[in-house]
This record gives sequence, C-alpha cells and structure tokens, in this order.
Amino acid sequence: MAVETVLVAVGPRDYERIERLAEETIDIAGPTGASVVLAHAFTTAGYEEAQSNLQLGGASPDKIAERDATIRDLEAVLAGTEIDYTIRGAVGDPGEAMVDLAATCEADIVVVGGRERSPTGKALFGSVAQSIMLEAPCPTLYVRTGTE
Repeated sequence: MAVETVLVAVGPRDYERIERLAEETIDIAGPTGASVVLAHAFTTAGYEEAQSNLQLGGASPDKIAERDATIRDLEAVLAGTEIDYTIRGAVGDPGEAMVDLAATCEADIVVVGGRERSPTGKALFGSVAQSIMLEAPCPTLYVRTGTE
C-alpha cells in the first residue's frame, strides 16, 4: 500500500504533543513523498467562538483552522521540510468530522494524538481519538503523550 496522503487530526489539547505529532508525520510523509493534511475539527460552538475571537465572522472552517495555534506550530515545523501540506477545517462532532475528512481527502493514514489514560478511562467510549481509530476508512497512528 502506497502512502500518498497523511491526515493529521489536531485537537485543542494537542499543543502538548506538537513535537511527537510532527516527528511521526515527517517520518511517514518524508520517505514516501506523501502530502499532509493538517486538520482541525470544531464543535459548532467552538467554531462560532473562534470566528468571534478572531473577528473573522463568516470565515470558512479552513480559514479558522489556519489560525489555530497547534496547526500553526505544526505548519512551522513542516515549512522547514520539503513536505507538501494543506490545512483543512471542519465543523461538527470532532470524531465524525475527522473520519469524514479522512474519506474526503482519501487519506492513506490518519495521525491522531492522545493522552495516557487510566484502565477505567480506556474502558470508556467517547474520546475523539478512539472514535477516529474505530471509524476511520484507513489505518490510524495513535501518538500518545509521554512516549518516545
């Protein structure tokens, strides 16, 4: 299976994982020549709040995602490489929106960040990363905080 498109699903708490997300993305996309899609999914309320805070009323989800701090940090890392990337935004349930984006951009792999969870936390359904891993139309790489 050739890897042509890597979708990096970025969430509001992924600032803790920037280095690891960037490292894993470069390790996949660099050798394969794949393009990267940096994606952020907003809840409806989060999207409206971001539009208001950024004074970008009526702006598309893509434009709002371009202003996300975590996306910008990843973009800065990728700008120092020869990896082609685009930025996409979506509005809705974050897990469903990322799965939809993975299908739309025909991703060959999704890179998603997460945190270490307790055994009880692992048993509970509902995390965005977990829904992406279960529903994505392609393989998913889970990048956990605190791993090397």
